[in-house]
Amino acid sequence: MLWNTLNQTVELGWDFYLPVIMFVGLIALAVPVWAAIGAAAITMLVMSGDLPLSAIGESLFTGIDAFALTAVPLFILTGDVLVRTGLSKKFLDVAEALTCWTRGGFGSATVLVCGMFAAISGSDAAGAAAVGRMTINRLVESGYPRPYACALVAAGACTGILIPPSIAYIIIGLVLGISASTLFLAALIPGIAILVSILVTNIIMNRLYTYETGGNMGLSEWLGNLGQALKSGWYAFIVPGIIFYGIFSGRLTPTEAGATAVVVTILMGFLLGTLKLADFPAMLVSSAKVNGVILPIIAFSAPLAEALAIMGVPQGFVTVVTGLTDDPSMLILLMICILIAAGCVMETTPNIVILAPILKPLADNIGMNEIQFCIMMITALGVGFITPPLGLNLFVVSGITGESILKIAARAIPFVLTMLIVVLLIAYIPAISTTLLPDIYK
Repeated sequence: MLWNTLNQTVELGWDFYLPVIMFVGLIALAVPVWAAIGAAAITMLVMSGDLPLSAIGESLFTGIDAFALTAVPLFILTGDVLVRTGLSKKFLDVAEALTCWTRGGFGSATVLVCGMFAAISGSDAAGAAAVGRMTINRLVESGYPRPYACALVAAGACTGILIPPSIAYIIIGLVLGISASTLFLAALIPGIAILVSILVTNIIMNRLYTYETGGNMGLSEWLGNLGQALKSGWYAFIVPGIIFYGIFSGRLTPTEAGATAVVVTILMGFLLGTLKLADFPAMLVSSAKVNGVILPIIAFSAPLAEALAIMGVPQGFVTVVTGLTDDPSMLILLMICILIAAGCVMETTPNIVILAPILKPLADNIGMNEIQFCIMMITALGVGFITPPLGLNLFVVSGITGESILKIAARAIPFVLTMLIVVLLIAYIPAISTTLLPDIYK
């Protein structure tokens, strides 16, 4: 019914259907997402004849010719350097010292260190890999079942795209023309809310099943452990301190903050003797591989967005959906369902570049704040990192441990539910996203 109405509203033909079928088919055949998007976009433009083929090349380069995108490889490289220098281990030591006073302390420390890593790398997969290697075996030794330990790391690593600085917010800011710094500021409370929800869920699960015991520690002993951890690892927090102060004070753009973080992390690695010149080729190759997945998707999304806009698909979608119901609450719930479903089958970057231009007009039509919309969208898509069939974080921790993806996904269900609660709160309570923003954005 919905599809027929959209077809009648926009008058869609085979110049739309064939590229869509091609895109779905290529994805099903495990063709890289950027290639599938590119093939669909080129086919759509050629069949419709709305734009000359010569304009596609210009559109590709225009799509990635943005200063803000320079921050993406810089934050990715910062995360790689952080792991190779051993500074990430210092985060774990401090997190463990913070939570060792209570039962379930190391599980809580694992979640906290995921958040700390997210505040530097901006990547969920990198956080899942780095934190997983450090913590999963220790979680099992502490009493957690291995599938649950994997699920805990996978859920905690979702904060990689939710806690600023986040690559996802840089991309959606570029797609919708919104300042990444503004989105970072707006995402601070929602990102922490997701982190707290995962932390509380783990505490509750630990209480129910007594995975981890211990935590009988007096105040003086706890303060002593914390003081020792801070004394031996305080310098690791210089890097996130630079990023947060630079961006939120307005002294540095996200790109400048990323560049500064890379330089500082490298210098610290040399001073500590944990980084050598011989490590650079491997670090650069590793970062380039991740970056090489993201940028082509953004590039090919530009001609696809142009083709969809020329065909009137976003406007037609708004007309159709608002014709079904004019209740803003129901429309918001519909958007959340679309985003969660999309997050289950496709990565965040293509979801952003495809869905943001389509759903944004709907959000505008019901009067939703554009900043709130961006935060809701990224948070909802973040749930997809621990939901099958894609569940990128599930694949990462499964690759590290050899544990079954289905077993990990089953143990991740409580985390999915609590994250969904936070998504609903963000969607229906604008203040969660706008409290820290200047009045001009509220």
